[in-house]
Amino acid sequence: MEKRDQWNSRIGFLMGAVGAAIGLGNLWRFPYQAYSSGGGAFLIPYFFALLTAGIPLMIMELGFGSKMRGAAPLAFRKLGRKWEFLGWWQVMIPLVVMTFYSCVIAWSLNYLFMSFNLGWGSNPGGFFIEDFLKLSSSPWEFGGLRVNILIAVVIIWIINYMIVRKGISGGIEKACRFIMPLLAVLMIIMTVRGVTLPGSKYGLNYLLNPDFSKILDHRVWISAYSQVFFSTTLAVGVMIAYSSYLPEKSDIVNNAHITVFANASFDFLAGLCVFGLLGYYAYSSNTNFSDVMTNGAGLAFVAFPTAISNLPMNDFLKSLFGFTFFFALIIAGISSSVSMLEAFASAILDKYNIKRDNLIKFICIFGFFGSAMFATRAGVFLLDIVDHFVGNYGIALIGLVETIVLGYIYTAEKMKDDVNEYSDIKVGTWWVFCIKYVTPVALTYLFIQNIVSEFKSPYGGYPISSLVVFGGSIAIGIFIISHILARKPWQKGVFYKEDGELND
Repeated sequence: MEKRDQWNSRIGFLMGAVGAAIGLGNLWRFPYQAYSSGGGAFLIPYFFALLTAGIPLMIMELGFGSKMRGAAPLAFRKLGRKWEFLGWWQVMIPLVVMTFYSCVIAWSLNYLFMSFNLGWGSNPGGFFIEDFLKLSSSPWEFGGLRVNILIAVVIIWIINYMIVRKGISGGIEKACRFIMPLLAVLMIIMTVRGVTLPGSKYGLNYLLNPDFSKILDHRVWISAYSQVFFSTTLAVGVMIAYSSYLPEKSDIVNNAHITVFANASFDFLAGLCVFGLLGYYAYSSNTNFSDVMTNGAGLAFVAFPTAISNLPMNDFLKSLFGFTFFFALIIAGISSSVSMLEAFASAILDKYNIKRDNLIKFICIFGFFGSAMFATRAGVFLLDIVDHFVGNYGIALIGLVETIVLGYIYTAEKMKDDVNEYSDIKVGTWWVFCIKYVTPVALTYLFIQNIVSEFKSPYGGYPISSLVVFGGSIAIGIFIISHILARKPWQKGVFYKEDGELND
């Protein structure tokens, strides 16, 4: 077995962990969630969810990975043979997500070059759908590949390969130590410009003025827990893998707090930037703010380009602002995608005697072919379906099972002692209560609500056949494959063959 890599410094780990948590979703999911959930009032359940779910779960995963010294499958295998599948179930999620996530980063790369001449024209919405994506009419109407997107996808996979092939200390740590400070600077620049635009307060009022009537709406609390849970990259094996490379005497509790609050700060910064810029555009064009605020890719590739084209500055400065925004999207996407790739790669390297370079090359080649499906004219439909099912029926359910297993099988009390051993700040009874009761209840309710919504009407109005093939089958397939991988024998030197107990 090769000697296990290790982070060179605490700041390197934190840059990597924060980079894994911060991604494309922060820039468009949090602003919309805040807008639709009471503006400033949403911040109350959001911060409550941070304290009762985000931080406790981050401490739990960092502590578990650090204690077990292995990626998710090895870590759960050390709890017992029957739990190994849970680790594989986790790391299969980022592998699937990477296939369409790389495609969205590829869109950003295309738009980066278009920003030089504001190539989206006077109708960014029509351009994105009709000219850039050439969107078909159905998930079943693939309509051929979009070559410009496919070429960008190749570039993104090559970048991922070049970083991850060099390991934690030689690749991911060095990349994130450069990427994260740069991303912070870019976001601060855009936010300052956004909130100082004439009319920006029109948008900021929607973010900062609370509508307390929505506080009693249970859906707002669901949205808050959902935002915290999904934006911190928990339950997908990433944080377990990253923490397994920590030095033995690491401050787990502080690291978890810094990671979660850094991610939350980026959420809020993105909110200020988005609301300021779109507020200016709505004000200057005499348009209702609700008509310019949108969710998902529409915010990044329609609303933002529209606002950029109408900024009160010359074309050169508009292009510079556009370049800054899409460059920030790209590097935020890369910092997350390398963590997804590493989560799965670490799991394979733990179990099999394979050279890292060969493994990463293999994953990236086959990952590219998976991404090609999302570079077709039906790509956006497929992306939406896969993301919905993997997120709602993969991550939420896995997070619930993980919390129960670690809270009751490993026991939260035992983990409390583990994480407190080398931490300056100690966790106590409140943390145990959150892990054993608050978080499982929140995740159970979230999962049940997703199921109920699914049965009310077909998601997105898509044909049932497409939901089954591209959504349900993938979610179920991940679960089945995780059990198959768990049955495979470990490489010599990890476990005794006779009883499955650990070698010392």
